[in-house]
Amino acid sequence: MKPLQGDAKRPAAGRVLRRLASGVWPEEGRYSTRAALGFLAGPLCRRCALPVEIDLGPDTACPACTASPPAWNRAAAPLAYDDTTRPLILALKRGGNRDRLKHAGRWMREAAGDMLETADMLVPVPLHRMRLAARGFNQSLWLAAAVSRASAVPLAIHWLKRKRRTPSQAGLNSAARARNVRGAFHVPDKHKDRIRGRRLVLIDDVYTTGAVLTACTRELRRAGAANVDILVLARVVRPETLPI
Repeated sequence: MKPLQGDAKRPAAGRVLRRLASGVWPEEGRYSTRAALGFLAGPLCRRCALPVEIDLGPDTACPACTASPPAWNRAAAPLAYDDTTRPLILALKRGGNRDRLKHAGRWMREAAGDMLETADMLVPVPLHRMRLAARGFNQSLWLAAAVSRASAVPLAIHWLKRKRRTPSQAGLNSAARARNVRGAFHVPDKHKDRIRGRRLVLIDDVYTTGAVLTACTRELRRAGAANVDILVLARVVRPETLPI
C-alpha cells in the first residue's frame, strides 16, 4: 500500500513496534483470535461505545452519557484499548505500521453498524502540520481511508484543520486533556459551505477521554454539520490504560 502522505524514515523503535504488532494482527480470515484480541462485545453505550450491563436496545446509554450527553450523536469502536491491543495501536500510531489497515477498516465498518449507511463523508482527526512533518504520517487519515475503502463513504481530508500545535495528551487526566485541545481545531472558511447540512463521521485511532473528539465535533457543528458520529479503532474502557 502506498503512503497517503509522505512517510518519514522510521526509527528503530518503529521497527520494534511493527514486529510486536505482527504477532497481534490476525491473518486474513483468521477470526478465532477475536476474543483474545480484545474486541468489544455485549451491550455498548450508543453515545460513547462504553460497555454497559443492561441492553436497552437502540437507545442504550451509560449513566455518564445519560447525565451529560457528548457533543456527537453516536460512537462506535471494534476494539477495547488494553494490554492485548496496545502493541497493535502503538505500532500504527508511533511505528507507522499500516500492514493490516485492511483489517482495521473492516472491523471499524462492522462496529459502525448503520452509522456509515447514512454518512455523507468521513473526516479524520487532523495533526498539526509541524507534527505531521516530523512524524511523516497521520494514522487517523490512514484509518479513515481504510474505512472509506471498506464502506465506499467518501473521505474529506482538508475539511478540518489543527491550527494550534498542542503538547502530547499522554499522561493527562480528562480535564487537562480538554484544556490542552481547547481552540486547537478549525474549519477553513472555504469548506464551510461543503460541511453545512452534511452527516459526518469523525475518525480517530483511540477514544480515551473524548477531549479531542469533543473539540473536533464542536468545530464541525459550528460549521453547520447536521450530524457528527464518532468511529475509532479502539476505546479505552479502564482508566489505567489512559496513557498512550
